[in-house]
Amino acid sequence: MNRINQLFSEQKKNILSIYFCAGYPTLEGTVETIKALEKNGVRMIEIGIPFSDPMADGPVIQEAATQALRNGMKLTLLFEQLKDIRREVNIPLILMGYLNPIMRYGFENFCRSCQICGIDGMIIPDLPFKDYIETYKEIADRYNLKIIMLITPETSEERIRFIDEHTDGFIYMVSSAAITGTQNDFNEQKQAYFRRIEEMNLRNPRMIGFGISNKQTYDAACAHAAGAIVGSKFVTLLKEERKAENAIIRLLDALRS
Repeated sequence: MNRINQLFSEQKKNILSIYFCAGYPTLEGTVETIKALEKNGVRMIEIGIPFSDPMADGPVIQEAATQALRNGMKLTLLFEQLKDIRREVNIPLILMGYLNPIMRYGFENFCRSCQICGIDGMIIPDLPFKDYIETYKEIADRYNLKIIMLITPETSEERIRFIDEHTDGFIYMVSSAAITGTQNDFNEQKQAYFRRIEEMNLRNPRMIGFGISNKQTYDAACAHAAGAIVGSKFVTLLKEERKAENAIIRLLDALRS
């Protein structure tokens, strides 16, 4: 069983997933960060593939991606760093990146490298759903990789149900139509969106991301979905602390108090 499916079958609520950018803040710190996150109770990790034009990302993650590229991070190096990760890490690992660098690498080659390293899935924000259905899903399925799709408050019910029918793993609920970044709280409009999707009784579990940074936003996400995805807040703490161990301890404290 794919580790993503296994996680959601074993744990239904309060799942914490963390995003960070590979090669940031240091080129060689990727594996150290993954191990520190698992050690401190993170249940799933999204490893960002740095890209020069990350359209869905806010300034914090854009800065991290830019620095990672300057550090020398690229897909071939990332796969080299991850080749032995499954000797020590058991939780689901997802690669998150834009279509351009993945296509340059070659999509099937990318899937093959993911399988060799023990990657469980991918999030490609700019992959059109039509292309996913017609071309990419069959290839990803061949390598037991889940392609996770995003929905926003503007996504129609018809499209959400279509995504739910044709994907497997979980659905990434973007908390707003804006770019990534931290928020102090979710207003009633956003919480109404969370409730609306919850009441649809979808087949796939849901994770809420974009804006999770404190106890209020984390609790609101967990109340209406299987859990929360934290990105910008952790990347900011990683920049400040330089050590992933210190950054995740500070983040967990912020989510609890």
